Amino acid sequence: MPAPHPLLLVDDDAAFRKVYGGLLREAGYEVSEAADRPSARAAFDARDFPLVLLDLMLPPDGSVNAGLDGLAALLSARPGTKVIVISGAGDTRHTLEAVRLGAYDFLTKPVDPDVLLVVVQRALARVALERQVEALRTSLARAGGDTALVGQSPPFLAAVTLAERVAPSDIPVLVTGENGTGKELLARTVHLKSRRHAGPFVPINCGALPESLLESALFGHVKGSFTGATKDHRGLFAEADGGTLFLDELGDMTPSLQVKVLRALETGDILPVGADLPVKVDVRLISATHQDLGRMQKEGTFREDLYWRVKGVEVRLPPLRERASDLPLLAKHFLNQCAHLCPDGRARLLSDAAAEALAAHAWPGNLRELRHEMQRATVLAGERREIQPEDLSFTGSERPRASAPGATTLAQKVEALERREIEEALKRCGGNRTHTAEALGLSRQGLLKKLERFGLT
Repeated sequence: MPAPHPLLLVDDDAAFRKVYGGLLREAGYEVSEAADRPSARAAFDARDFPLVLLDLMLPPDGSVNAGLDGLAALLSARPGTKVIVISGAGDTRHTLEAVRLGAYDFLTKPVDPDVLLVVVQRALARVALERQVEALRTSLARAGGDTALVGQSPPFLAAVTLAERVAPSDIPVLVTGENGTGKELLARTVHLKSRRHAGPFVPINCGALPESLLESALFGHVKGSFTGATKDHRGLFAEADGGTLFLDELGDMTPSLQVKVLRALETGDILPVGADLPVKVDVRLISATHQDLGRMQKEGTFREDLYWRVKGVEVRLPPLRERASDLPLLAKHFLNQCAHLCPDGRARLLSDAAAEALAAHAWPGNLRELRHEMQRATVLAGERREIQPEDLSFTGSERPRASAPGATTLAQKVEALERREIEEALKRCGGNRTHTAEALGLSRQGLLKKLERFGLT
């Protein structure tokens, strides 16, 4: 569907404006026109155009270089605007330069009408996604939460948009993704956009507690139900009544406790440890895991009925390596958060060499690793305005390591790489498993399972 916002068509060819302006109007778009650079800038400054179709060779000088300068000026004034460059100058150099400056796309005359309509539709859809993300970020800021929902890459925008679409309902949401990708932050976003936003958001990491303590933490207990139970405890299901319960690392929950959670979700009743009567609760469930629950339920390590109960809508957060275009934005965001660590209170900047080092790194720890890396670099930079490669814990010159001998399938290569990463983390942490789990972005129980699987005793 065409966006309800106006488009700006800038071309000195009146016939072109008449034909293609008419085409866009017939498609349902509101089109404003300009024939030269001054009138285009005046129109651009007067209205919020989400999309501009721009000819590079415009009066008064008609040069491509001046057109490129004009493109840069437009994007600098309003970075969220998408610009589709349309020109008869089909030189590859001009195409690459326009894209480098930030143009959304580049079309050469004569323009295929069908292609133009498709590109316009996609550009406006991208604008809509980015504005939705900004609205989510604003909601988090008003709620006093972290605003690290930063990014414009298609995989990230798709995840956030899906989360926003399901937020108003009470359908369960399963957030999947590697450790450190921001699953709890996305869960908080869903809560803030839901009808329960005024209620509590209650998180718990299911892998952080043994089964007996986790049961009491979730369902509560009555005084005297076990040694140390000196008073009644409500439990997190009850604490989340009227709001959202977030079960992080759901895959670490034991099968026996899975049965009790399933019953609570299906009936709305919880039975505190040692109690005789159930308690009615009304919660919206959001769960998260870095594990493949679908595979686990097929292997019998995760209950199939609970799997389908929690998987109302699955939202997958991409790892940082799949959203490399977001790396500069995220690095700047975390550097701004670290400004208080600087002697002058001003956020540090990345040098070109440091930016190249970040781009060459694999980021196995995802956003968590990047945040800690920017904290470390800020401190080591001291009074220097720019962060240099030597401030980073890696050089950026590392190359993908060779697969272990005998590793032939992709699964074997991934497993071999995972084992090496764990071994190296253990060495860096002096064998301390708690610190190793934190460094790898794992729960301690999750690390212990991997150590057992790989025979790293």
